[in-house]
Amino acid sequence: MKIIFATGNKGKLREAAEILGEGFTLMCPADIGITEDIEETGETLEENSVIKADYIHDRTGMDCFADDTGLEVDALGGAPGVHSARYATEGHDFDANIDKLLAELEKCPGEPRTARFRSVVTLVFKGERHFFEGTLEGVIAPARRGGNGFGYDPVFIPDEFPENTVAELDDETKNAISHRGKALRAMAEWLRENA
Repeated sequence: MKIIFATGNKGKLREAAEILGEGFTLMCPADIGITEDIEETGETLEENSVIKADYIHDRTGMDCFADDTGLEVDALGGAPGVHSARYATEGHDFDANIDKLLAELEKCPGEPRTARFRSVVTLVFKGERHFFEGTLEGVIAPARRGGNGFGYDPVFIPDEFPENTVAELDDETKNAISHRGKALRAMAEWLRENA
């Protein structure tokens, strides 16, 4: 079965291909000539996920899926949330985003640093939308640690590994517990049962 993942991120594409496994041929938009950025104008992770999936399906008619992910920090009222990638700047500058996150948390002394990564996957299969979600609970570290991963990984300590940030975990361990991994595994299971 051929399916398009609405992403240009090679790491996400590789992870999704591993999770879906045999029986699925995974493509990205560039593989079929779609190279423009899809504007994420939604106010929620769900809305952005739908925007990306619908954009690809409307142009190709093919089965496809998209995800949107955010970091939700309790002491900051759920921020940065849907704005996680552009928290400090309009670009995807995660060093600046982490600097801003740590600075905002310094304004909340004594508040718990609990947080979660949340991913929402929208699958458009045979013209119908299906939704899958995954979360990873943890706390925000006081400073960066580790060199693996991307985004907020250097300051996120998952509950499953309280001595490590996600950036200190190897890829296999990270993928086993990750929010996106959980959502994609749920989608893969649904597809195996319904495709």
